[in-house]
Amino acid sequence: MDTVVINAGLLKEMFLSGAGNLEKHKEWINELNVFPVPDGDTGTNMTLTIMSAAKEVQSLEDVTMEKLAKAISSGSLRGARGNSGVILSQLLRGFCKEISGCDEITIDVLARAFARARETAYKAVMKPKEGTILTVAKGMADKAAELAEEGTVAELDDFIKEVLEYGNEVLNRTPEMLPVLKEAGVVDSGGQGLMVVLQGAYEAFCGNPVSLDTAAPAAGVSSGTKAPEANISTADIRFGYCTEFMILLNPETGKKFTEADEQELKSFLLSIGDSLVVVSDEEIVKVHVHTNDPGIAIQKGLSYGALTRMKIDNMRIEHEEKLIKDAAKVADSKKDEPAEPVKEEPRKEYGFIAVSIGEGIDEIFRGLHVDCLISGGQTMNPSTEDMLEAIDKVNADRIFILPNNKNIILAAEQAAKLTADKKIIVIPSRSVPQGIAALISFMAECTPEENQETMMEAMGNVKTGQVTYAVRNTSIDGKTIHEGDFMGIDDHGIAAVGTELGQTAMELLDSMVDEDSELISIYYGEGVVEEDARALEKAVSEKYGDCDVELYSGNQPVYYYLMSVE
Repeated sequence: MDTVVINAGLLKEMFLSGAGNLEKHKEWINELNVFPVPDGDTGTNMTLTIMSAAKEVQSLEDVTMEKLAKAISSGSLRGARGNSGVILSQLLRGFCKEISGCDEITIDVLARAFARARETAYKAVMKPKEGTILTVAKGMADKAAELAEEGTVAELDDFIKEVLEYGNEVLNRTPEMLPVLKEAGVVDSGGQGLMVVLQGAYEAFCGNPVSLDTAAPAAGVSSGTKAPEANISTADIRFGYCTEFMILLNPETGKKFTEADEQELKSFLLSIGDSLVVVSDEEIVKVHVHTNDPGIAIQKGLSYGALTRMKIDNMRIEHEEKLIKDAAKVADSKKDEPAEPVKEEPRKEYGFIAVSIGEGIDEIFRGLHVDCLISGGQTMNPSTEDMLEAIDKVNADRIFILPNNKNIILAAEQAAKLTADKKIIVIPSRSVPQGIAALISFMAECTPEENQETMMEAMGNVKTGQVTYAVRNTSIDGKTIHEGDFMGIDDHGIAAVGTELGQTAMELLDSMVDEDSELISIYYGEGVVEEDARALEKAVSEKYGDCDVELYSGNQPVYYYLMSVE
């Protein structure tokens, strides 16, 4: 291999090839999910995350290392989905911080970039767990540092090959670090996803890039009320111009964009607008703000550095055009109905965002006064960008976010960090029943801190179970599982396996109900007919006579039943 350095053009090709390789193998990575359930989504989350960055990379003109680093970092940050996607975005962000100021990537630069990627990712996770994607990244960073320090490898090609080989060695050891992986007979899916990305990048380095199609689906955001947004008057749009721009910092001058500078910029922009998002690193500041004075916002940005990618949209004109189009669609059906006056809604003290997974669950959340629902859950984890869009929709000073899935919490927390003009409180609910319990405990007369404590306590009193089917043969939690079996999964793992749905659901409840249990809630999914659900409700009521039993139509996909015991 004659290549001794990686320039910006080659790195762009390598990154897109890595993204293409991940997209190509995402279903295989999904199948590495420890539990053999039909929602193994690590490959999907990582692919959607990297695709968000790939789109920005593909749109670059006159590629430089600095522009490329910014596109990868910003795109992956806002597109991050699920724990695996958020961690991948942080690995990319750390890597890009190190290479941004370089014209070319040598062995030494690459070793430092691997180290910075590892450090950034570990900082993003509150309780890092070994035997995961983090362990694989750490192993490669250590190997890269060792090779660079020893100086025994002179060729970049040999250096990359040795680092990747060691990464695969660490990946193959992950089952020894996490017993659950060993029992299921799989390696860590996130670590495998990372290796697939890097292998794709190496293929491009060798002149055989993997092709890429950046088309990808997105999770949906919907209003928590039934009234469509088009019914809102333009008078409700307090600040009419959606203003976006990037500030290009110049580290060569010695002037840094400090935390004090960031706070000053945020305070100024909040004094002339709202819906503020400010994302910064050493070389770039990305700004989004709604204001009536876009020129003043831009002038303020210029005081920190040169501007690029400026975009100003008149939201009132766009909204009026949408109203006209919507009105035309419903004119015939509404022509005989009297027009209702539109009322301007004042900004509320509290607002709520919840991730939901089915029409029936949606209705329950709406009944609990959730302002904005994000469609997602297990089969499609919402991204940080989805969270930010939902935050923008909710007209409140303090907003509680209920992720209702352990794999969505990191994305919600990341969105909270990127929001400047509203206080975001993430209640780390790991299931829909936990989210419902938390919302029921909310009391408007209490302080945000008191509500946060109360909601967390209520959530902790909920045991959650779910019934689905196995997508492959495996052995886990001491149980032998065959493809097509029904599985009951509680908060601790797989509690029941069987060939009959109702019996499996009852066995799952047996693992959840104890002498202190008072309420059993059952949400039946889109694959269950009401008659069968009623039969299960009756059986549960007869067996657990001391408990109140409530049945709801959840219409959730993937899971025949969601159950909670309180």
